[in-house]
Amino acid sequence: MNNKTTRTFSAAALALALGSTLTVAALPAQAAGDMEKCFGVALKGQNDCAAGAGTTCAGTSKTDYQGDAWKLVPKGTCDKTASHTSSTGFGQLAAFTAKS
Repeated sequence: MNNKTTRTFSAAALALALGSTLTVAALPAQAAGDMEKCFGVALKGQNDCAAGAGTTCAGTSKTDYQGDAWKLVPKGTCDKTASHTSSTGFGQLAAFTAKS
């Protein structure tokens, strides 16, 4: 290959890689529009993020159904998803103190 062909090929590969990265990055934001945070339904270490004091983010919940750890669920399903620590027995749209 000559130098011009190599540069054209490299530029095309870079554009394709950048386009793929941007497409993949947009998918979670688009999917999040049909999802909601549901507290108290994640199993230990399977929360999506923000698991309260003593944790940092995704996968850091310390117990099953932790009241301050959330999982993304399809909109409208949180209050139908079982939670053994919630006073209602179902997930909540806000963090809560687990029942004892």
